[in-house]
Amino acid sequence: MFTVTEAAPEDGSVVGEIHAESWQAVYAKFFSPEFAAEAVGHRRGKWRDVLLEKRDTVMLGALDGRPLAFTYFGASPARPGYAEIFGCYAHPDGWGTGVANALMAATLRRIGEQGFGRVHLWTLRDTPQSRRFYQKSGFTESGAVRGHDFGDGNPIDQIEYELILP
Repeated sequence: MFTVTEAAPEDGSVVGEIHAESWQAVYAKFFSPEFAAEAVGHRRGKWRDVLLEKRDTVMLGALDGRPLAFTYFGASPARPGYAEIFGCYAHPDGWGTGVANALMAATLRRIGEQGFGRVHLWTLRDTPQSRRFYQKSGFTESGAVRGHDFGDGNPIDQIEYELILP
């Protein structure tokens, strides 16, 4: 059974665990081992403070009571009138279970409830699993590509996806 809730500051450690484990499984290969370890540690520890800010929305998707995925979204700083999904991550234990699909559907509903009719996001060009997921969720490539520096001085290409909400 899937449930989706808005995350609270006390969920910071579980959001951090999901982020760290997902990032380790998918992104670490793009970086030096030292930088990847530092980045994973940062992701594990930052979420309580992010949730305390209450600036944007974080939604948690759970399967049978175990949180396994989260989204992080708000008003796009780059595209007026759009929402932006700043992050969408699933713990590897949740891959293939459908929890991310349930979470994305709830996220898109919430974005619409917040008054947005359009949403966009960025994902790494060389992550075919995430690109397939966004396409299955109704997103299409906008044609925009950017280099994103995660902090190691080596920009990696990201592809923008967008969606017009019904």
